[in-house]
Amino acid sequence: MKLAGAPISWGVCEVPGWGHQLPPDRVLSEMRELGLTATELGPQGYLTPGLIERYGLRLAGAFVPVVLHDPGHDPLPGLPDDGLLVLAAATGDDGYDTRPELDAAGWATLLGNLDGIAAALGPRAVLHPHVGTMVETRAEVERVLEGSSMPLCLDTGHLLVGGTDPAALVEAAPSRIAHVHLKDVDARLAAQVAAGTLAYTQAVREGVYRPLGRGDVDIEAIVTGLTRSGYDGWYVMEQDVILSGPDDRPIEDVRRSLAYLDGVLGAG
Repeated sequence: MKLAGAPISWGVCEVPGWGHQLPPDRVLSEMRELGLTATELGPQGYLTPGLIERYGLRLAGAFVPVVLHDPGHDPLPGLPDDGLLVLAAATGDDGYDTRPELDAAGWATLLGNLDGIAAALGPRAVLHPHVGTMVETRAEVERVLEGSSMPLCLDTGHLLVGGTDPAALVEAAPSRIAHVHLKDVDARLAAQVAAGTLAYTQAVREGVYRPLGRGDVDIEAIVTGLTRSGYDGWYVMEQDVILSGPDDRPIEDVRRSLAYLDGVLGAG
């Protein structure tokens, strides 16, 4: 199993005002301390390939919010020219607490752009269904699967919050999964986000994402299903958090997640 880290597990996020942002050297040194072999880039400009290599890590991918539904905007020229691109169908606004509804023309543009990017970049691009983007809900995920050829990033947390059972998606469409973000979720808080009674950012602050094995996602079934399907890509350890200051220790939750995953693999 190829395991990678992500700066968001250390509270580093592209959303303005998200919380305390730890310095890159601390994040990368703690990833190395945990035995992780790679990382995603995090927000634009936060990490560089040279800095990642200095800590003995590889680049697993880059999370890239991109507007895909605007017929007046061509997303291809603005995309990075190397590495795996984990695309989120951005609304065009900062943050993930609100989003517009797409009409038929918007959906046609989004799906057309996905196919155009897939044709141009091949396996270098995947779509990440994500809370607060244009592809969040189960119906929207199914619309992408049926209406485009773009492979997916299976983010086990964002899918569950959006109403998709990630284990069921692994069973139904294993060939479409090309990258994995492993998260666990507090289903009670997730239901409040889905119902519109709790803002997504506040849910993250309250701990909607949990260390693996301490939430309501069937991580074992997901890993077993992906292994059975022949998946050989990255598993990125993600637990989106908001930090209050430099004394916070997000490394401990990542350590707990890795210990749980070791147990799952040992049992298998």
